Amino acid sequence: MNKAIQDMLGRFISVEQMDGINGPIKNQFIVRFENGTVFQSYFTIIAVKSEGQIFLDVESWDYSRTTGKYRNMFLGESKAETFRRIKNGLYKLVDLN
Repeated sequence: MNKAIQDMLGRFISVEQMDGINGPIKNQFIVRFENGTVFQSYFTIIAVKSEGQIFLDVESWDYSRTTGKYRNMFLGESKAETFRRIKNGLYKLVDLN
């Protein structure tokens, strides 16, 4: 993970599978830190929420339909909203992996 973002997140708290309508979602994880939360799909970090900021992995934020579905759940918005926030500079695209 990007060193500056890792430092911002602080101490690791826990990791858990993302919850869906039918229970835990295989290969989709929420990783909690003292200062933020990470969404990880399989072995790839997709998004980070920390200190009021959102960071998306420049290569993987929109990797597949499945990744997008769970990224949307994590962020609580649609792909169009995410794209608009990237374009407006509210979300930063960075190398998270």
